[in-house]
Amino acid sequence: MLDDRSKLLLKALVERYIADGQPVGSRTLAKAAGLELSPATVRNVMSDLEELGLIASPHTSAGRIPTARGYRLFVDTMLTVRRDEIPTVSAIAAPGIESPQRVISQAAHLLSSLSQFVGVVMAPRRASVFRHIEFLSLSERRVLVIIVSPEGEVQNRIIQTQANFSQSQLVEASNFLNSHYAGLTIEAVRERLKTELEALRGEIADLMKQAVDIGAQPAEQDEVVVAGERNLLSVSEFSSDLGNLRRLFDLFEQKTQLVRLLDVSTQADGVRIYIGGESQVVPFEDLSIVTAPYEVDGQVVGTLGVIGPQRMPYDRMIQIVDVTAKLVSNALSHTK
Repeated sequence: MLDDRSKLLLKALVERYIADGQPVGSRTLAKAAGLELSPATVRNVMSDLEELGLIASPHTSAGRIPTARGYRLFVDTMLTVRRDEIPTVSAIAAPGIESPQRVISQAAHLLSSLSQFVGVVMAPRRASVFRHIEFLSLSERRVLVIIVSPEGEVQNRIIQTQANFSQSQLVEASNFLNSHYAGLTIEAVRERLKTELEALRGEIADLMKQAVDIGAQPAEQDEVVVAGERNLLSVSEFSSDLGNLRRLFDLFEQKTQLVRLLDVSTQADGVRIYIGGESQVVPFEDLSIVTAPYEVDGQVVGTLGVIGPQRMPYDRMIQIVDVTAKLVSNALSHTK
């Protein structure tokens, strides 16, 4: 537990470091906190905060910077969100005019533009319904699954099987699925397969289950829209370490970890802040991510957010993400 003086000094240190990116010394901190304390007293408090793992000394600097734990305490208990005017009202597509894909793309670019960091938006989750499914043998234990939606959209996925299948066996499996389950959602098919495939041979049943499982997974490149990656080139924490910067760009390119993170965020109410270094949710220690879910007709269908350095102005990022989520919810609820 921190006393009021320690809390005030930690808050002042985090805010000062966010503002100018320089380690904060005792004299600067005393002035920033507005307290009549001697530098020696401030140094003693800073030493206590360091022992608690809330601040750290980078290299040989006499100043201190916040740790992930320090940032977490700051955003959970000390952050005051101002209600500044954010010019987003006309920045999202007018309801009923643009397609959902256009709204999502605009939202990602808006988040990036307002934050000057990276904007990410997970596309709305839709129930996966198939009109037709087909299996084609590619090679030993590799099968191409072709799934056609009622709208004519085609997904091609490759699965590795436990056994070899002849083309006649694959035709038998596709005929069974098409005759019994066409028009149902993938999730409904999965539930029914649990109880209705006992009469089939085990290998064919496993093949069908694999196909249904993979059909429920949207293609990564369509699932997350990312904008503003180049903004991180001007962030000193990243630009000074080319290896770290390269890993970040790999993250945005592959998107697998972004999908996992945004999936977690979908389960949360309101704005959430994830700070790298405090858990396995955020893959890089120097990153922070501010997210919020958005809705369509009252149902949460996706998540959006801002990715940037730990040293970001959280009060403004919370506003940007919160307002954009509401605008996206409104636009998608009225988009046909």
